[in-house]
Amino acid sequence: MTDPAAVPSIRRAHAGDADALALAGAATFLDTFAGILDGADIVAHCRKQHAAELYAQALADPATALWLAESALGAAPVGFAMLTAPNLPLADLRADDLELKRIYLLSRFHGGGTGRRLMQHAIDEARARGAGRLLLGVYAGNERALAFYARCGYAQIGEREFQVGGNTYHDAILALELAA
Repeated sequence: MTDPAAVPSIRRAHAGDADALALAGAATFLDTFAGILDGADIVAHCRKQHAAELYAQALADPATALWLAESALGAAPVGFAMLTAPNLPLADLRADDLELKRIYLLSRFHGGGTGRRLMQHAIDEARARGAGRLLLGVYAGNERALAFYARCGYAQIGEREFQVGGNTYHDAILALELAA
């Protein structure tokens, strides 16, 4: 993706974006995990965790920030990032922690800098909110995502079990220290 005209734009998501976020969330989850996780689990997870109503609630929550990546042609949703208060099982959870709850991008757009730009929006917002650390959970078998996070400066600080459909999977919990 070297054509600058093909580079997705990124903007702050607003109340009317719930359907686009839900579509991008389900599509990227399927794109990432089809053939890795059980198909019925993926469908059940997307139906529950990527419902437009959940994104509408997140958009209405002033503690949550979302950015939407849209294709250059027709502004189709191709990914997003979501920053929230932390909800991770860590014994050393700090008062100045925030969680990058989701950073999703269709694989067709990997490698063009859009993921890094989404990450930078989340980092900038976390710093603006006074966070000292940005946390995230990622499927321990998602080597591509783990490599991306390592390039961004994240390090593993824990683990958790994560329910997808009827099965339990293992996630790595990563942290990025945010120097002022």
